[in-house]
Amino acid sequence: MPPGRQTGPRLWATIAAIAVGLTSGAGAQGPGSSGPSPAQSATSSASTVTTGQSNLYNATGGNGAQATQSSFNGSLVAGKSTGTVIDLSLDDAIARGLRQNLGVILQGSAIQSANGQRMEQLQALLPTITASPSIEVEQVNLAAYGLKISGLKPIVGPFQVVDFRAYLTQSLFNINALQTYIAARHNFAAQKLTADDARDMVVLTVGNAYLLCIADAARITAVDAALKTSKLTYDQAVAAHDAGTSPRLDVLRAQVDYQTEQQTLISTTNQLAKDKIALARVIGLPLDQPFALTDTAPYKALDNLDPVSAFQSALKTRKDLLASAEQVKANEASRKAAIADRYPTASFSGDYGDIGETLGHSHGTFTATGTVSAPILQIEKDRGEQQAADATLEQSKDKLSDAAQQVNADIRSNILDIQSAAKLVEAAKSNVDLATEALSEAQQRFHAGVSDNLPVSQAQSQFEQANDQYISALYQHNVAKLSLARAMGVAQTNLKDYLGGK
Repeated sequence: MPPGRQTGPRLWATIAAIAVGLTSGAGAQGPGSSGPSPAQSATSSASTVTTGQSNLYNATGGNGAQATQSSFNGSLVAGKSTGTVIDLSLDDAIARGLRQNLGVILQGSAIQSANGQRMEQLQALLPTITASPSIEVEQVNLAAYGLKISGLKPIVGPFQVVDFRAYLTQSLFNINALQTYIAARHNFAAQKLTADDARDMVVLTVGNAYLLCIADAARITAVDAALKTSKLTYDQAVAAHDAGTSPRLDVLRAQVDYQTEQQTLISTTNQLAKDKIALARVIGLPLDQPFALTDTAPYKALDNLDPVSAFQSALKTRKDLLASAEQVKANEASRKAAIADRYPTASFSGDYGDIGETLGHSHGTFTATGTVSAPILQIEKDRGEQQAADATLEQSKDKLSDAAQQVNADIRSNILDIQSAAKLVEAAKSNVDLATEALSEAQQRFHAGVSDNLPVSQAQSQFEQANDQYISALYQHNVAKLSLARAMGVAQTNLKDYLGGK
């Protein structure tokens, strides 16, 4: 196979690791350059895409969601296949993902659970009323209680007692319960912010899956064009050989090129089908639903990117950072609750009811009790609770500080990726123009009989490589901008400002 020809299902996937600061190793190359062999390209691409996509999805640090990272790659399927091809834009895909993605749905359940815990803790501060109607039939042995009265039978009854009673309890002073409720309230607020952050994660996941499909489609278009060119060169070689003006070697070389393009088209088409399945999985489309991508790879340059101002803005908009801050407040309240466990508490309890032999022979009765209780000796328990609360609080502060620095690092890395990818796009586009001109010149010389078709084969290989690099650079640039929007916490609201497109 001629040097420089890249085959394999994921030719451009080597740049998928850009979310962790990697750039395409190939760079922009002019005519006459050579690339890895097809076997090396396929092995490297298959390995890199597995690691690269994983790094992309984890590029912005832990997000505090109870849903696992893999949850964002799944969804709940909505509806059934229509049996006809539907159009799917990037906006449509993101909207479906925000409704059906498993990560968002699990976060909704987590919010419900946190709200339930908040309400449970609130009840400890509110009055509690219960009712207890009862009807009893009793027979009492007075002698068992030491009552021995002359002339009175020791066995009394049986007799009936009817009692309809309501009970009231109310905490009057309980700092521990109050701080425990405040902690639950902050946990609930943190869970709602985490759910908002999960929506940004969905935009990142769906956007990356859609961009991969766009790159697949662009690759298929390029390979199909190369296939037609190879067929034309093959037909010319056969005609020249039949006319006796070129050797059999030219025919064999052109036939190998043509069949190689056919193989590449098959593998690339298969990869698009697989990536469309992955896209359907994250947005909740039935897997047998055919759809067509309506958006093409957008290109919008981002200039004057300042990492300092971007980081300051992210501190206000990143929902996972705000959720971590709420978690710190929750742990501060839990620490206060641990300290307040040694404080006295005051409560009131009472009951009122009607009691008698029957409803017609009953009378109202009540009791009212005020209670003050205080721990006297539980030194080790108090120390243990406070130490545990202090440790948890310090851990949450440290995690918040680390998460903020991770966001800072992500922003800076993504800005570097955007700047690098923009230069790669310009260089790769120039390479495509040069390779196109070189291929045209080689074809004209072969058709005129000035040279054999070896220069045509080499120029064809360089043209394909230039196209691959352009597609890769464009994908890299778009995913870097998508990752920056996620790092800024505005992927859901301001995606088009970063990504561009229609």
